[in-house]
Amino acid sequence: MADLKTLPKIDLHRHLEGSLRLETLLEIARKYNLKVPSTTLEALRPFVQVTNDPATHEAFLGKFEVLRHFYRTPEMIRRLVYEAVVDAAEDNVKYLELRFSPQALSRVRGFSMADAADWVIESVAQAEADYDIQVGLIVTLVRHDPVPQATQVAEIAFERFGKGIVGLDLAGDEVKFPSRPFTPLFEEAKKVGLGITVHAGEWASAYGVREAILDLFADRIGHGVRTLENSEILQLVRDHQTAFEVCLTSNLQTGVVHQMNHHPLVDMLDLGLLATINTDDPSISNCTLTDEYEIALNKLKISYPTLRQTILTAANSAFLPEDKRAALVQKFDSLLPQPESFTTIHS
Repeated sequence: MADLKTLPKIDLHRHLEGSLRLETLLEIARKYNLKVPSTTLEALRPFVQVTNDPATHEAFLGKFEVLRHFYRTPEMIRRLVYEAVVDAAEDNVKYLELRFSPQALSRVRGFSMADAADWVIESVAQAEADYDIQVGLIVTLVRHDPVPQATQVAEIAFERFGKGIVGLDLAGDEVKFPSRPFTPLFEEAKKVGLGITVHAGEWASAYGVREAILDLFADRIGHGVRTLENSEILQLVRDHQTAFEVCLTSNLQTGVVHQMNHHPLVDMLDLGLLATINTDDPSISNCTLTDEYEIALNKLKISYPTLRQTILTAANSAFLPEDKRAALVQKFDSLLPQPESFTTIHS
């Protein structure tokens, strides 16, 4: 008998700002009299979590606009970061790459973005010391932010590479905001040695995936499910051995897919793409990585051997030096149950 929750896991695509405990948010809302309901958890929930929202990326991104108002003090930011890592560890995530936006953490209260990044790094280090989890941090640039501000954020990442920061990301509305203005920053990130991941091929066409690989030097693609729409781009990702960070529940909530049992992950795996399974924003989506694995197995009918391979693919796609990445693959290959011993699945 095997328990899905105790399965060792890897999450390569998880946003800090979408991983906050609702109970802590309620506490902050009450303490600082924020302009959201603070009477009960259920009253607060629709403002910070997907409930009866339309399945659009605008509705999903709107939760982040509300959440920015909760970053009230350095101590509160440190607590939110610590809890996000602890929650991953308690879902038996053994390796986590947590992405965050210093600009989002600092904007409302006017904190220094560099200070905000350091608070995140310090809290993650404390959580790693307290729990059995390894964490790498990815700094996220946002497409709709001005390039000069994005440059400041990127420089924060460059200066802290090897000191908690492992990668650079580009997120935001890919429909309205192109990626090309950010090319020089990602070129510099590649020179510095940072891993590069880009949100693309989610809300816009497969061409965003081509731009991410050719213009931004992406090692991994956040989502990328629309890659299947273009055979040339499909060949490009094969040639570059680009890994995909697939997030099942959020794809349904943002309207990228309309029915879970038609999710492109199945075809991506059948075509031999390097697809991994991740949470995206567990508190906004009200999901855990255990939930995502369960969906893959029970709704998409992906076999356990295939799920096991996605976890090993994630280990092999981690933003780590080559020797440490090889050690992570070896660790998970030994930790993950062999297919013949994983016969009963439940959470």
